[in-house]
Amino acid sequence: MAEPAENGRVGFDWISFTTDYGTSDAFVVICKGVIAGIAPHSQVLDVTHAIGAQDVRRGATVLASAVPYLPPSVHVAVVDPGVGTARRGVVVVAGASVLVGPDNGLLLPAAEALGGVSNCFELTEPRFRLSSVSATFHGRDIFAPAAAHLANGEPPSAFGAAVDPAGLVRLPAPVLRVADGVIEAEIVGVDHFGNLQLAAGPDELVAMGVGLGDRVSVRCGQSSRGAVVGRTFGDVAEGGLLVHVDSAGAVAIAVNAGSAAAVLGGETGIVVIRRG
Repeated sequence: MAEPAENGRVGFDWISFTTDYGTSDAFVVICKGVIAGIAPHSQVLDVTHAIGAQDVRRGATVLASAVPYLPPSVHVAVVDPGVGTARRGVVVVAGASVLVGPDNGLLLPAAEALGGVSNCFELTEPRFRLSSVSATFHGRDIFAPAAAHLANGEPPSAFGAAVDPAGLVRLPAPVLRVADGVIEAEIVGVDHFGNLQLAAGPDELVAMGVGLGDRVSVRCGQSSRGAVVGRTFGDVAEGGLLVHVDSAGAVAIAVNAGSAAAVLGGETGIVVIRRG
């Protein structure tokens, strides 16, 4: 966090930024320009702008995986298929950080990774948004200005009425079932390398009764392949399919020197891992 200002308020030196805007248009730099104009001292950390269009679950997963490794920050995230509708914009206080974005489930996994929601406020105060608000670019007109004002030390309570954290929108729980030596788990993300991250963790591997070196079968849609439970990519031959626990602590499907998404022919849906 920044040093207290003359008025006693404490702001933030860092703003993290996560969107599905891509980098082929000017959306990202426009938001950064708004931030720089309001809070020129702040430094922006780009988490990613390559979230699939409107993929709120993937945005939530990526942001939650990043925030434990970032300094206390204003985390602004915009993956917002409901932009311009009645959905709320919110500022969420969690641990030593605050999160800013739409109330559509995007922010809550990150808030939980930071220790849980302690307070939440609706973004309604006109002083902390641009004078003209587009129906389709709240990242520029509402969320980026709010993040910058928070970085300048405005208290979250100044942005609008308090919101009961229990009333915040939560994403539906991803599919996860374990029984009789079988895991059925929803794909919650696909990274740049084509690794499939599942809604399962090491406890589910234990529950299905497999350990390092065991052979399993992996099915995604109509595609089924043999795989090995391993620790790292080199535990299988080049082109081999691996079931492992990734750096975020999730069960993932990978191919040594290849793409599991390409091999299994899918980036969404349910993966079935069967013992033996």
